[in-house]
Order: sequence, then C-alpha cells, then structure tokens
Amino acid sequence: MRLALAVASALGRAHSPGKALTCLRRVVITGLGCVTPCGTGAEQLWSAIVGGRSGIKPVTSFDPSGCGSRVAGEIPDFRPEEFLARREIHAFSRYLHFGVAAARMAWEDARHAASALDPERVGVCIGSAVGATGRIVGETAIFLEKGLDRVHPMFPVQYPGCLASEVSIALRLNGPTYTISSACTAGADAAGLGLAQIASGVLDGALVGGSDAPIFPMLFAAFDRLQALSRLNDPPQRASRPFSADRNGFVLSEGAGMVMLEAEEIARARGARVYAELAGFGATSDAFHHLQPAADGTQGARAVTLALARAGLDPDDVDYVNAHGTGTPKNDATETTILKKVFGERAYRLPVSASKSMLGHQIGAAAAVEMIISALALYHGVVPPTINRAAPDPACDLDYVTDGARHVPLSTAVSTSFGFGARNAALVLRTTPR
Repeated sequence: MRLALAVASALGRAHSPGKALTCLRRVVITGLGCVTPCGTGAEQLWSAIVGGRSGIKPVTSFDPSGCGSRVAGEIPDFRPEEFLARREIHAFSRYLHFGVAAARMAWEDARHAASALDPERVGVCIGSAVGATGRIVGETAIFLEKGLDRVHPMFPVQYPGCLASEVSIALRLNGPTYTISSACTAGADAAGLGLAQIASGVLDGALVGGSDAPIFPMLFAAFDRLQALSRLNDPPQRASRPFSADRNGFVLSEGAGMVMLEAEEIARARGARVYAELAGFGATSDAFHHLQPAADGTQGARAVTLALARAGLDPDDVDYVNAHGTGTPKNDATETTILKKVFGERAYRLPVSASKSMLGHQIGAAAAVEMIISALALYHGVVPPTINRAAPDPACDLDYVTDGARHVPLSTAVSTSFGFGARNAALVLRTTPR
C-alpha cells in the first residue's frame, strides 16, 4: 500500500497543482543514447536538429511504388555488430538492435554509473508500439512458404518484453524490467515509470526510453491506406510539415532513444554530468476514438497540467515546448488547442519545436528521442527549429520557431506526446546547477 501511494504521488495524481513534493527524491538525466534518421548518438542527433537538417529520404528497404507515400526515416547505415554479437543480431529483431545500441550508448554516456550504482537497484523501462512485429511477419511468411524446418529456433524470444530483458542482460542490471506498449506515448510512459520508481525510493537508477522498427511493407501499406502518411514525396526532406497549412500526414520512421535516470543525490556524489532534471510526468486518456484525438484537447491539456504539478511548477515557469507535432491535420490543430488551454495568452510567446519535421515519426521511440532533444535544449540553451512550415495555418498560430535555432536562456521545458488509443502524455524537464 505504501509503495502504491508513493508511485501515485510520483506520477502526479496525489497532490494539487503548484505544490512541490519535497518528500520525493529529485531525478536527473545523466546519460543519452539514440539511433535516429538524423544520426546515431546524441551528438550527431543534436547537430542535425539544431542545423535544421532532415533525415527523411526515399524508402529503400522495399518497393513502395504501390503506396501514395514513398518516403521514410530509415537508418540504412546502422551497424548492429558494433553493439551486439553476431548470434544476437540473427536471433533478434531490428527494433531490439536499435534499443540495445541506444541503451549501451546511454549507459556509457553516464560515465562511471556502474561503479556508483548497485545493479540490484537499477531498472529498465522501455516503450514500444510495434516491437518485433516486422520480424514476426517475416518469419510467418517463411514458415508458410518453406515449412516447419525453416522456422527460426529463436522465434519464441520475439515476445513483447524481450528488449527490456536483453538490455538488462547486456548491462548486467538486476532491477525490474518493464515493457510499456502504449502507441506513440510509449517512450514518455516508460520515462514516467522510471521517474516514479526512483523518486519514491524503489530504485536508484533506471534506463528508460523507447524503440521501434515500423518500416516494413505490411504496416507501411496499412498506414498509407489510412491516409495517415505524408504524400509530399518530392523532395523527401520536405515531406514532414508539422503545423503547416499544406501538411497531409506524418512520415514513418524508425530508431530508438534511451536515457539514464538517477537519483540526484547519487549523481552529484559521484560527480556525474547532469543534462537536466526529469521533474514531472502526466498521462491521461481522451476515451474518445482509437485513431483520433478529442478536438477540444481537454485531456491532453490535463496531462501537461499533471506533469507541471508533479514538478511543483506553474505554466508561467515553462520556457520551451517540444511538441508532438506529427504533421497530420487534426493532431497539429488539436495540439495547438492544448497548448492554448494550458498556457493561455502566453502560448503565443512560448517557443515551440516540432522535431518530427526532421526526424519523422518514430512511433514508440518518438517521445524518448524528443525527451533527449529537450534535455539538450536546456543543457545548451538552444531552441531547435521547426522546418518545412512554409504555409501559415490559421488553426496553428503559435511561435513554432521557423527562423532557425534560437539561443535563449532556458530553465524549463515540456515535451508532449499523443498516440493512437486516445493517449496523452507529457514530460517536464528543468535545468540544474552544474
């Protein structure tokens, strides 16, 4: 019962807005790792995002000529052998390759975390929307065509929780391993669970994030038939157009983002580099529709308000928003409404970035990668740009930072995520003394 109450409080449900929870430990970000269409590793990602360089290209992993959309955020130069043994590469799916790679990078970036943290008090919380589905579809096709003797003997390890388990095995972490499958909010939800467990004293550290490999013919075609994907194929770098009047869908992408979280007192004691504090998390459901958000934005706004309340902050404390910003007509308009509900008139003066304008939509990994970008924005005092917003939309009339990266003082950032199943999630990050 005590644990349930502590976790509930850490998730922002047991207190009123504006009141800090001084009984809970602060949680900081000490390591970053990612695999994205804009680069592998946080440095490559940050350089591309600040420079406004898109990672979207024509699809090369299969022939998309039967689809209206023919672009994606593929990662063709990823080298799994740098992170996994050959037998592991053959045994596991692409999303696991990405996730283990990003986790190893975050763990190494945390610098000596292994010597300061008890492995029994370090957990793994990873989100994914698609998981090993691409591998399962491929193995099923082989079975149907070639028979029982061609079934891969490691097929049983494509279960939904395999990535979190493999990360714990790779890094010898003995804490609990969790997998969260909550569509496009999965990476944020995983971070929220890690935050809650460290803040309440259950754990001292956690590797959190998301990974997905959704670019395979069947899923790509399904999204295309839904008319959810951008059909602005030429040039591919301009296909993702969040908040622009001529947007017509998101760009499907793959990759992973992982973050090392630690209790602040442990990180400070060992002299760790701290990128930012993960101060708040909030999650709600519209209970409205399996594919579309509720247009009034009430529950999306409540998710942001809950996250701010968990951090002990008010809307006026926020300096920057990293938006979900998919580039779909309804989602972008609804997100703009949400920001206006939370921030009022101040929403018009609040810089907003849509990282998916360069990355595309990494589905279950998106929120984790955008958390990394938000942490780096605070760490460097730079607001990344939103590219491809060529046509103003009266329904999307906020400051989307379309004039290149801005160097401005930042103390607090909100990263929003919204997903299929009417899900809403928000993370609050803030700067810490160096």
